[in-house]
Amino acid sequence: MTKGKVIIVKENTVAIVSVHNRDYISLTDIARHRDAERSDYILQNWLRNRGTIEFVGLWEQLNNPDFNSVEFDGIKKQAGANSFSLTPKRWIEATNAAGIVSKTGRYGGTFAHKDIAFEFASWISPEFKLYLITEFQRLKEDENDRLKAEWNLQRTLSKINYRIHTDAIKETLIPPSITREQSAVIYASEADVLNVALFGKTAADWRKQNRGKPGNIRDEATLEQLVIMTNLESINAVLLRQELSQPERLRKLNEIAISQMKSLLSNSSIKKLKQ
Repeated sequence: MTKGKVIIVKENTVAIVSVHNRDYISLTDIARHRDAERSDYILQNWLRNRGTIEFVGLWEQLNNPDFNSVEFDGIKKQAGANSFSLTPKRWIEATNAAGIVSKTGRYGGTFAHKDIAFEFASWISPEFKLYLITEFQRLKEDENDRLKAEWNLQRTLSKINYRIHTDAIKETLIPPSITREQSAVIYASEADVLNVALFGKTAADWRKQNRGKPGNIRDEATLEQLVIMTNLESINAVLLRQELSQPERLRKLNEIAISQMKSLLSNSSIKKLKQ
């Protein structure tokens, strides 16, 4: 569970955290809309309902391969009885649930996947649920806009570095008297050095595997791949001026791509951009 964000829903602060790269909304904060002093009791009261048990149990069966269905069946049989009670902690420990999590500490509480959180909000108040969904969607749209801006920045950097890359090719590989068509062949060949180093395939190979799909191999790149591509273009320009052969450069660039990808995949800042 990573540090999260907050949204304001009808003057109530509702926290959102990331769990395994998925958004989990604070059920504790939602319950405070009903009664700020008895949020735990309200949450337990909702969780003891048979309809709630069936809903969260079905969610787990659809989304959690480690869900303990045997324990779930036992809990479901007890649901509805006057003596039946269920806390989030007991539910999580008994069934190995993944849709609801508990966070300890100063800013702790009970959080749930958005599907479950919206269901709880509906039980609290249909009006509150609508406001919650609206504010949550606004948050995701803002995050998507920011991610698109970051992606466009990387594309711009890639284009700038590609100019540096082609200038190095012109200086070291292209004889001054060849035709424009011959030059284009060399450029395509060098572009594929980078493609193979990073993607493991040439542009032509990608087109064969994606017939009818618009764009090209780099248009389908992830944020991490775009970052690495800008780096490889600059590095290849240096290697070209060092007069290394194409096979030597391909091997070095591939090693760099693998190393940088491992580093980026473990980088928390990149993960936050993709949440």
